Amino acid sequence: MPDLSSLLEARYGTTAAGSATPPVVPIAANPTLETLLQHKSVRNFLSDPLPPSTLELLTAAAQSAATSSNLQTWSAVAVTTPSLKSQAAALCGDQAFIRAAPLFVIFCADLARLTAACAQHGTPGAGLEFLEMYTMAAIDASLAAQNACVAAEALGLGACYVGAARNRPRELAELLGLPPRVVALFGLAVGRPDPGAPPATVKPRLAQDEVVRRETWGPADGDGATQQEEQAAKLAAYDEALANFNAKQGRGDAPAWTNRSAHRIATVESLHGRDIFRDVLEERGFELR
Repeated sequence: MPDLSSLLEARYGTTAAGSATPPVVPIAANPTLETLLQHKSVRNFLSDPLPPSTLELLTAAAQSAATSSNLQTWSAVAVTTPSLKSQAAALCGDQAFIRAAPLFVIFCADLARLTAACAQHGTPGAGLEFLEMYTMAAIDASLAAQNACVAAEALGLGACYVGAARNRPRELAELLGLPPRVVALFGLAVGRPDPGAPPATVKPRLAQDEVVRRETWGPADGDGATQQEEQAAKLAAYDEALANFNAKQGRGDAPAWTNRSAHRIATVESLHGRDIFRDVLEERGFELR
């Protein structure tokens, strides 16, 4: 079992100044931490069917996630039929790994079930008309999916999230037969990693002090210009750590993270069709008041 220091070093990478690994007290690694810290996106799958009951176990793990007020405002569509999976892949960025994976699960925000409960008990369900309920459903679905992803990895499987499920949301909803007040948020491709393909590797993340603030966002009397300079230095260090990682992966010409991220959100076109998502939500009965 790897020790925590090596797992953390892989997760945060290195720069010319050395490892960006945060200091931690001596804590023994365990299978749960090992699985979490070694998460990686797998895009090369064997086409072999998953063992019996795998979907049921992943579903149980997903349903074990926290859910606000136990309202359980998510649902999922599990696709295994090759022809349907191919059609779904075409609508989700036309990515080959979706077709190759034996299981593609589309996680959805689902307010249809609560709409039915309101009808059953003769209540108006006015709360369903508000942005809060869509937000709750999106959070519930995300928590459930992450539990399913961790469970898959604990079983020795690989997984990759697919945000491109929002690229053509109208067509995907029609393909899956989604009812009103249900919308696809993202997919999760699951399967056995292909041992003949280059292995997926742990990608460094931003330094902890860039994403976690202590007590407040920053000193109330802090100098804004100084804080901007400190952030610029942290982002430059991350650009370097990720460049080192990419070079080891044979991608030395990959753009810096800040450059790539800025271009990813530079234009409406860079959203790959997701600029219409609010319109689709409203069409599907999410009133977002």
